[in-house]
Amino acid sequence: MPATILLVEDEPAIQELISANLMRAGHHVLRAGDAETAQRIVREALPDLILLDWMLPGMSGVEFARRLRSEERTRAIPLIMLTARGEEQDKVMGLESGADDYVTKPFSPRELVARIKAVLRRRAPETTEDTVSAGDLCLDPATHRLTAGGKPVTLGPTEFRLLHFLMTHPERVHSRAQLLDQVWGDHVFVEERTVDVHIRRLRCALEPSLHDGLVQTVRGSGYRFSTQQESPAVAR
Repeated sequence: MPATILLVEDEPAIQELISANLMRAGHHVLRAGDAETAQRIVREALPDLILLDWMLPGMSGVEFARRLRSEERTRAIPLIMLTARGEEQDKVMGLESGADDYVTKPFSPRELVARIKAVLRRRAPETTEDTVSAGDLCLDPATHRLTAGGKPVTLGPTEFRLLHFLMTHPERVHSRAQLLDQVWGDHVFVEERTVDVHIRRLRCALEPSLHDGLVQTVRGSGYRFSTQQESPAVAR
């Protein structure tokens, strides 16, 4: 699936080159020439991944990475550091600042796109187009199709995104607020109970194939997707 990537790079030519290749790969690109501008962008809406140059005017990329990792809201954003500094201690410093990967300039656009895909698959699997399965329940984000036992299941767009997120994070409990941030976006202001409505719709769509028990309520905490079926009475 296309990801929203924030590119923080102060050299216009490099920024343009990277941006063009990311858009060619199907991603949506936000640009910033310094950490301060990047902070404003992140404040408005969280990107799926940040490409961050080490050497920036003002606040350095390393310092900005540490700030992102120190705040609850931005702690989990996948982060790749871009730098011309290839010494081992520099790589260690970049990774210790919170980067998920470290790409040394010069690099090929193909390598960067591949690294982005790898980090997203590891840190944010809901942003990839990989098919997700649980038993005979199969969700294909590329074609936006869900099948159960080989038979199609019809879902609304929000229920599809919700199930995709839950299936790519199995067994983890997510609060209503976390689901709103991840599925609706943290810049969208809706009631937390909206999640309950869409969970009910999702379960109704899964009920004929007897998969509704996979979407489980964890009382007082939120919801999770589990491959261990619960009975409908317990799951609700």
